[in-house]
Amino acid sequence: MNFRRLISVIAMLSIAGCNIQTPQTNTQPTESSSLRGGTPSPIATPVPAKPKSEIKEATLIAVGDIMMHSTQTRSGYDAKKQTYNFDNFFAPVKSILSTGDWVIGNLETPLAGKDAGGYTGYPLFNAPAQLADAAKKAGFNILTTANNHALDRGEKGVIRTIANLGDRKIASTGTATSTVEASRTLIITKNNISLAMLAYSYGTNGIPIPKGKDYLVSLIDEKKIVKDIAKARKQGADIIAISLHFGDEYQRQPNPQQKQLVENLLKAGADIILGSHPHVVQPYKIFNFPGKNGKTRKAVAIYSMGNFISGQNKKYTDLGVILQVNIRKTFPEKTTEITSIKTFPTWVHRYTQNNKTNYRVLPLETTVSQKKDALLATSQYPILSKYLQDMNNHLNSLNSPKKSK
Repeated sequence: MNFRRLISVIAMLSIAGCNIQTPQTNTQPTESSSLRGGTPSPIATPVPAKPKSEIKEATLIAVGDIMMHSTQTRSGYDAKKQTYNFDNFFAPVKSILSTGDWVIGNLETPLAGKDAGGYTGYPLFNAPAQLADAAKKAGFNILTTANNHALDRGEKGVIRTIANLGDRKIASTGTATSTVEASRTLIITKNNISLAMLAYSYGTNGIPIPKGKDYLVSLIDEKKIVKDIAKARKQGADIIAISLHFGDEYQRQPNPQQKQLVENLLKAGADIILGSHPHVVQPYKIFNFPGKNGKTRKAVAIYSMGNFISGQNKKYTDLGVILQVNIRKTFPEKTTEITSIKTFPTWVHRYTQNNKTNYRVLPLETTVSQKKDALLATSQYPILSKYLQDMNNHLNSLNSPKKSK
């Protein structure tokens, strides 16, 4: 076939719509073809995997005033060994306390050492450091120290108390040894949920805070607390709990000032208010505030948790409560919410053993339902059953049945 005939055949094939391709071993554009202006073949872009949803949960458990009257101190003394042991105080409630990730109590006595005026009860408290050992064994890992007895042994008492708790790896807040220490926010993370714990007291029983050392005891100052809430949130706190030592002693209902302060602090961003000081239990209340993305933010305040343990014998002062708040955090959204609230009424049992008065905290519900405590008389169970019923009604009195859990 001559050259002209070859050209003619090619032209005819083109007109007929035939497509002649040269076989290729690589469908991807080469660097040289791209540089020559060729059109690269499309490359599929992988679709990013959706972040896996995950839920973390943690439990806050709190109690009221851990006091130490003289009879309590004597109850734990071993004359032969000349040592103190108070483990029996909390042993009956250890099974409840140990379920908490954060287990909080208000330590209403200095642990200043025997050389700081001896071990004494009311009106100027000072307890053996073995009280902290007992608290640690029972499960407590946070003790608040901002209360009206914080300065009962002066500046030295504040410093030694903080040191004694620190030696036992119990975190404390509400008192401090310096301005720098006072400026730090106590944030403890459990199960990827960060809790900020703040604490403040209405006063120090008229004992003046040394001049220039306001950092020793955190006093209630609403504007400062609001700033501390914002600071804690900025530092990454998912949940903010505040211990407030306030209210009227021996009054079973919160006063108007308590109610207003609580509402203001919750509106400012706090999630949990833990009240103490009245020495009797005051009810808890559930609040609902507008949250992010149109969701409701639940908060809770218990105006007073009463005495967890003490030597007091006035009516209702031997009754307390363990508050349990369950918290959930959802990932990847990192949203945190209170999912449930439960209360466990308690009773301080005084009994005679080894020729001295002894003390222990009993969980009322378990004690009444089992009716097999070796140290209780059969005649005591109906009384304790009435205590339990009254306490449950009292605790829930500020909530509607639908909100109470």
